[in-house]
Amino acid sequence: MTLAGDRAAIPSPDELAELMTRIAVHGDKQAFAALFRFYAPRLKSFLGKQGHGDNECEDLVQETMLNIWRRASSFDPLKAGVSTWIYTIARNAGIDRRRREGRGASWRELTEYDDTDPDPSVEQRMIASESESRVRVALTGLPVEQADVIRMTFYGEDPQADIARTLGIPLGTVKSRVRLALARLRKTMDDGL
Repeated sequence: MTLAGDRAAIPSPDELAELMTRIAVHGDKQAFAALFRFYAPRLKSFLGKQGHGDNECEDLVQETMLNIWRRASSFDPLKAGVSTWIYTIARNAGIDRRRREGRGASWRELTEYDDTDPDPSVEQRMIASESESRVRVALTGLPVEQADVIRMTFYGEDPQADIARTLGIPLGTVKSRVRLALARLRKTMDDGL
């Protein structure tokens, strides 16, 4: 597993669960560091979209990651995926922070997960895992340039302007690659992969 610094390498749900197990069972600091490197920027983006300021996002990411370290043994892969569990901890930390400060939770925070089952069935998890696998396979059929921007946009949750700077290409090129890649992925998925 190559989580360290490789933005294109998105760990599978099984790899994330393995990291959580290593943290819970062995107090594995390297596994925690890998989880931190992967989730910290994503959590900051997630919390920023919920209306938290930049400094507040950084504090909440630290609080979330500390909670993950402390509560790793309570993670149950049969109840939720690692990402769902971590984002729920972050969301709750943000809501708690607002309540402590007397600001109340934002509408977005309160409704963010209303459409998802907090305790999905085994069947639902299998369907989600199968869909994710199909998307990963479909990504391999894209030209490298398109696959890279898709990974950075959707898995990395990077703004397109940041992707353009990172790759050293115009913003319009990033947008075109995303559009073309999504059209190809949609066709591939519709054709049954």
